[in-house]
Amino acid sequence: MLDFPKWKIWSVWLTILVFTLCAVPSFMPQSVRANWPGWVPQPTVNLGLDLAGGSYILLEADMFDFSRVRLAAKRDEIETEFRRQDPRIDIGDISLRDNRITFMVRDASQVDAARERLLTLAGSGVGMTGQREWTIEVRDSTRFIVTPTQAGIAQAIDQAMNDAREVVDRRINALGTLEPTIVRQGADRIVVQVPGLQDPEALKALLGKTARLEFKLVDITANPADIARGVAPIGSEIMPYPDAPPGIPYIAYPTQEGHQPQIALKRQTIVSGDQLINAQQEYNQNQEVVVGFTFDAQGGRRFAQTTQQNTGKPFAIIVDGSVISAPNINEPILGGRGQISGGFTVESANQLAIALRSGKMPVQLNVVEESTISPELGAESIEKGIIAGIVGTAAIVVLMLLAYFRFGIYANIALVVNVIMIIGIMALFNATLTLPGIAGFVLTIGAAVDANVLINERIREELHRGRANNAAIEFGYKEASRAIFDANVTNVIAAFIMFIFGAGPVRGFAVVLTIGIVTSVFTAVTFTRLMVSNWLKTRPKELVI
Repeated sequence: MLDFPKWKIWSVWLTILVFTLCAVPSFMPQSVRANWPGWVPQPTVNLGLDLAGGSYILLEADMFDFSRVRLAAKRDEIETEFRRQDPRIDIGDISLRDNRITFMVRDASQVDAARERLLTLAGSGVGMTGQREWTIEVRDSTRFIVTPTQAGIAQAIDQAMNDAREVVDRRINALGTLEPTIVRQGADRIVVQVPGLQDPEALKALLGKTARLEFKLVDITANPADIARGVAPIGSEIMPYPDAPPGIPYIAYPTQEGHQPQIALKRQTIVSGDQLINAQQEYNQNQEVVVGFTFDAQGGRRFAQTTQQNTGKPFAIIVDGSVISAPNINEPILGGRGQISGGFTVESANQLAIALRSGKMPVQLNVVEESTISPELGAESIEKGIIAGIVGTAAIVVLMLLAYFRFGIYANIALVVNVIMIIGIMALFNATLTLPGIAGFVLTIGAAVDANVLINERIREELHRGRANNAAIEFGYKEASRAIFDANVTNVIAAFIMFIFGAGPVRGFAVVLTIGIVTSVFTAVTFTRLMVSNWLKTRPKELVI
């Protein structure tokens, strides 16, 4: 067991060398690393929110807005089904009131056909209950009432929150931040922690956007007086146009302070943000900041066809239910590319571009709690952690030297190598160190010392039994290693469970604990045995332990 072939010796030293090199950048100040050549890898350990400072916000889904948008989407679906499918079913104007959809079928003989078509739109069943997402009711022989079921709402919000978490993840990653924590909390909340970000307002502005992008034709037949009273022509809807230029005849301008200009738009969407494949901040020919976008092939064809058929008419660019601009179509827009102008700054254009690129937020998220953690607080924690670590390590070093002499030196060397390897592995995998992670770090150092104590005490027992030096060491490592492996396997299982079911700091603790267990076993058992093996080659006459 004390015989090490050359390949094994080289493997041990090579492993230590690689992780030591990985740990070096984490000990260097940023000013020093900035001067390193670009081709030199610089893996570093990231600091979590509690150490580096940063922003924390708690987002909650706007259930009222979610129900309203879901109801409007179902209305559009019904209109498309009845008016475009063959045979066409003529229906009156659709009303959205009291959280339900109401409309009348003009021809009573088409009621049964209308009901059959609605059944295909009511969902196939939710969960174990099999309840449809929508209930369909016929009153007064021709009036349909479509109402969402509670089971359908619960399923829809669950899916929407899962999708929203992914969108939040994409938007924050686009900021270039490291190791954000994004987790669902309950049925309708998402917790976001972004280490290093000291501007929660920018984060709120980015995540507060639904980024629902739509292009619709302006209804130039609408009467501004009717628009001001909230009355739109059939097939159109009224939307706010905050930055409307003055003097346009089909826009209703406010007469009271605090009100916004209103404009009537055709309800049918020409193209939506779902068909975007790219969006970015850029400048137009007048050097104004705009957001450039590119549609996919289908969106580009539809946009080109619509602009060809409506040249000379205005169309509106709408983001989150508010008109950004409503320019005239001077010529067909081909190629699937366009620009959104609207008095942007570089920052606001970048935020809108990120929001559009990351996809539409399936549900409006409101900030219900926010806080900013100062980096000074984390620096104080790091400083105190380092002091505690130095004092604790020094005490351990002295104790091990006094207790085990030469074998205490080996244990101390293994302890230092263990610390360096933990940092190197964390840096290599871009892991994040948090306050609970520091606790895991210290715990594994204690485990490493425990392993050496077990080995050394076992060697003492074998010497007291009268075994020769080499035999005592051989048996000591062999017998103690079993206990060390058994104990650490259970620790790894516990850490794995914490990682699977935990979140945020708990996961950070589990990661550091797992890495530390692996390195402590390697250094305490394998590395110290290698050093002892080399010493035994000198044929020592006496073994003092």
